[in-house]
Amino acid sequence: MKYKQWQVAAPCPEGQWELEQAGLPPLLAGLLAARGVTRPEDARRLLSPDSEPIPDPMLLKDMDRAVRRVRQAVEQGEPIAVYGDYDVDGITATCLLTQFLTARGGHIVPYIPSRLGEGYGLNPEAVHTLARQGVSLIITVDCGITAVEETALANSLGLDVIVTDHHACKEELPPAAAVVDPHRPDCPYPFKGLAGVGVALMLALAVAGPQDAPAVLEEFCDLAAVGTVADVMPMTGANRAIVSLGLARLDPPRRTGFASLLRCAGLEDRPVTSVSVGYTLAPRINASGRMGMAEVAVELFLTRDPARADQLADQLCELNRERQSIEGDIFQQCVQHLEEAPQEGAIVLAGAQWHQGVVGIVASRLAEKYASPCFMICLDGGMGKGSCRSWGDINLFELLSSCSGLLENFGGHALAAGFTVKEENIPALARALRRAVADSCHGQALPSVLDIDLAVAPQHLTVEAVESLDLLEPCGTGNPRPVFLLQGAQVHGMSQVGRGRHLKLRLESRGVPLDAIYFSSQGAELGLYPGCRVDLVFYPQINDFRGVRTVQLQVVDLRLAPSRAQLEQAIYDKYSRGEELTTEEARFLLPERRDFVGLYRWLERQSTASTVVEDTPARIARSVARATRQREVPARTMLCLEVLEERGLISLNRRTDRIQITLCHVEHKVDLEASEIIRRLRAVLENGL
Repeated sequence: MKYKQWQVAAPCPEGQWELEQAGLPPLLAGLLAARGVTRPEDARRLLSPDSEPIPDPMLLKDMDRAVRRVRQAVEQGEPIAVYGDYDVDGITATCLLTQFLTARGGHIVPYIPSRLGEGYGLNPEAVHTLARQGVSLIITVDCGITAVEETALANSLGLDVIVTDHHACKEELPPAAAVVDPHRPDCPYPFKGLAGVGVALMLALAVAGPQDAPAVLEEFCDLAAVGTVADVMPMTGANRAIVSLGLARLDPPRRTGFASLLRCAGLEDRPVTSVSVGYTLAPRINASGRMGMAEVAVELFLTRDPARADQLADQLCELNRERQSIEGDIFQQCVQHLEEAPQEGAIVLAGAQWHQGVVGIVASRLAEKYASPCFMICLDGGMGKGSCRSWGDINLFELLSSCSGLLENFGGHALAAGFTVKEENIPALARALRRAVADSCHGQALPSVLDIDLAVAPQHLTVEAVESLDLLEPCGTGNPRPVFLLQGAQVHGMSQVGRGRHLKLRLESRGVPLDAIYFSSQGAELGLYPGCRVDLVFYPQINDFRGVRTVQLQVVDLRLAPSRAQLEQAIYDKYSRGEELTTEEARFLLPERRDFVGLYRWLERQSTASTVVEDTPARIARSVARATRQREVPARTMLCLEVLEERGLISLNRRTDRIQITLCHVEHKVDLEASEIIRRLRAVLENGL
C-alpha cells in the first residue's frame, strides 16, 4: 500500500435515489450523492460547467491601470515584451498575450528565460537585454510578483512593468505600473484560483472590452485550459467555465500546434479530457522548458504552418522521452540514498550533477512514495537551486517563509515552490524545514490518507456507466476524478508492460472479468501471486483497442485482501477493545441459541475425559463446527465462551495462544439473554433500526 489509510466516503442512498429519479445514471448518482451533491438542481449546475459565471476582469486590483498602459503601448507602437515562465502555465500565457496583442497591432517580443541559464522569473540580465532591444513595456505572465528589485531596475532603465501573476505575494509588491494578482490582500476579485494563464486571459478580456470579450474568450480558451489543468489549479468557479470551453475547442483542435501535438501524442482520435491534458499533453509541453528549450513550445503554439508544427511537435515528444530517462536515473539515485539513510519529517536532498529541469518531477514522485514533503536542490558553484513538492496539506510557501533567513529567494504555491540557497546553509535549512513540518503537524506523523468516493460492485462498472462519469469534466482540485474501491477481486494473471515499468492485471470479481493497469509498480514488491485476492482503489477508464471498448481500472493503490477469518477476527477485536460497533458488526457477533447449545454439548463431551479443555480458540471453533455441522466462526465461538463465563457456566483461563475451559456445575437454570454482553449487542441493533 502507498497510503497508510483508505477513507471511503459514506454512501447516501436517499440522495442517490433522488438523483436517479432526475435522470442521472446510477453510478454517477451514487458518486455525487457520496460527495454531498444530493439535490438535482445542484447536480445540474455542477454538470454544466460552461454556465459557470466568469467574474468581471475589471474587479482585479490594478486591472484598470494595466488596461490603460497596454492600450497606450499598442496605440503608440511601443515594443512590448511578454515575459513568461518556462512551465506549461507560463508558456501558454506567453503565447496567449503575444497572439492577442499582435492581432491588435502590437509590436510584441515573447521572452521566456532559460531554465538552465537564467532560472525562474524576471532577472537583471533579461531586463538589460530587453532594454537594449528598445522594449518600453514588460508584461510578466505567471511570474513577477516577487521581482521587487528587478522591477525597480527596469524602471531605472526607462521601462514600465505590468505584473500579471497568480503566485502568493510577499509583504512588498514590485514598484510596477500595475500589479495584477488575485492573491493580493487588497484584491476584491471573488475567485482566487486562476492560473497564470487565467490572469493573462483576464487581461486580454479587459483590454478587448465587453463587446469583443466573448470572441477573445472563444479564441484563447484552449491555451487557458491547458495551462490551468497543467498547473493543477482548482477546478471550481471560473476555472470550470474556462477549462470546459477550452476542452471543447481542443476536440477537435482549431489551433495548428495543438493538432500536431495531439497527433504526435497518439490522442488524435480520442476525446480530449482534463486527464489527457494533464498526463499526456502537459508533460510534453513542460519538457521543452525543463530541457532548456521553451522556445520550441512557444513557436509550436504561434505557428500556423502545419509542416513546421509537425516538426516542433515531434521535437517536444523527443525532449519528453529524454526528460523521462534523466528523471528516472535521478529518482533511482534518490531512492537508493533514502533506503540507506531514511529522513523523517521532510526529505531534503542535494546533488551537483542533477538536471535542474527535472528535479521538480522527482520531488513529486519522492513525496508520494515516502508520504513526505520533498526538497530537491541542484548545486552549482556554491549555490543551490531548489524545487519542492508538498504532502499532507503542508503549505510550502509558508514553510519557506519561516526559513527565509536561510534563503536567497523563494516563491511559489502552497503545493509547489522554488528557492535559492547557499550550499553552506543547506544543513541548517534541512533542520529548520523538519522543525517547521513537525510544528505544523503538532508532532504527529504526516497523514497518508487516500480519499475514496465509493465502494462499488463489479456489475456496476459497465462501459455505459463509466462513460457517464465524463459529465463531471473538467476534473481537478475541488472536483477530483472519481475514485472507487473494489474489494476481494481475484488475480488471474499479471504481466509487466511498458518495458517493465508498469503492471497489468487480469482480475475477476463475482464472475465479472476486469483488466487493470498499475503504473510504476511491480507485482513482486506488492506480494501478489496468481489466485490471490486484492482490494484495489482505482480510476475507471475506457480502453479503446481496435474499436472494442472495455472498462479498465487504473490502480491508485492496492493491498492483499484480508481473508474472511481475518475480517471476522477484526470485528471481535473491535468489540474486545470496547469500540462502537456498527449494526452489521453486532449482528454478525450476536450468537443464536443453537450456537450456545452446540458449544455447551461439545464441552460436556470433552469434559468426560478431562476436567479441563485446553486448545487454541481457532481449533476449538473448528471442532465445534464439525460436531454441530455449522459454519466455523472463531470470533462468535469466543464470544459465546465469554457469555457462558459471565453467566457462571464455565471458567476461562486465557493464556498467550491457548485457553483453558472448566465446566462449572450449576443447579439452577441460567438465562443467557440476561448477559450484559448479549444486551450490549442487542442495544446496538435496536439503536440502528
